[in-house]
Amino acid sequence: MEEQGFIESHEEMEKLLQEEELGYLGLSLEGRPYVVPLNYSYTDGKILFHCGLKGKKLDAIKANPLVCFTVARQPGRVREHPGGDPCHVDSDSVICYGRARLLEDLEERKIALNAFNRRFRPGAPDLPLERVANCGMVGIKISEMTGRQERARKRTCWHHVFQV
Repeated sequence: MEEQGFIESHEEMEKLLQEEELGYLGLSLEGRPYVVPLNYSYTDGKILFHCGLKGKKLDAIKANPLVCFTVARQPGRVREHPGGDPCHVDSDSVICYGRARLLEDLEERKIALNAFNRRFRPGAPDLPLERVANCGMVGIKISEMTGRQERARKRTCWHHVFQV
């Protein structure tokens, strides 16, 4: 497989984050790994997702706000292995590292929740404040991300560290 070193760039990784809708949130709870699939939105170096006001995810974030978030896609099928060639499949992935926090301020939560909602329902009206008050919203500020794209046995890898 043809491979190059990491490219310091985030445009391709951000494109994948903006195009996909399902990601996997990695947490640590009581010393055990905990990974949750969820819908999300991405903008300006932040991942947003909605949740309840109580639950295992929030308990884990309160105990340890350092998280990992992964998005991937496989645009093709696993290819045959003619003549003993190594296995290959075209794929794209991004792994984000950052700090999660529950958006407690109702106005901040309302803005984030409406933006999240419009990602999946363009043109949706603003949510009423009583709905916002009953829905949790978490923001992940990304500190670092790595990404990989494979096409026809050529691998490209990206890395980006966000300014703090």
